[in-house]
Amino acid sequence: MKTLGNIIWVLFGGLFMALGYFLGGLILCLTIIGIPFGIQIIKLSSLALWPFGREVRYKEQTAGCLNTGMNVLWFLIGGIWLAVEHAIIGLIFCITIIGIPFGKQHFKLAAIALTPFGREIV
Repeated sequence: MKTLGNIIWVLFGGLFMALGYFLGGLILCLTIIGIPFGIQIIKLSSLALWPFGREVRYKEQTAGCLNTGMNVLWFLIGGIWLAVEHAIIGLIFCITIIGIPFGKQHFKLAAIALTPFGREIV
């Protein structure tokens, strides 16, 4: 069932969303300061391409607060807008019964778009 969901997802917009995230990540990776943010956007693009059957988890971390600082910076610069966009699209999908699985995937994307540092996609 997750394969069918992924195929429908890719055909109806997932491919374009993933390409947009990937190109944005590549552009950010052109600068030294943007490399960590570009890596997170490329991580988001892999989830945007095939979201069904994958989950987002917090990584086991060692001491340090770099992830928190980077998440705050990400949140202030643009993460909030990505998360709001995915949440609104998820709500629109959840209006119909058929769209609920796709809405759940957008909510998953909204969670990682809000704070991507310190998370992994499994």
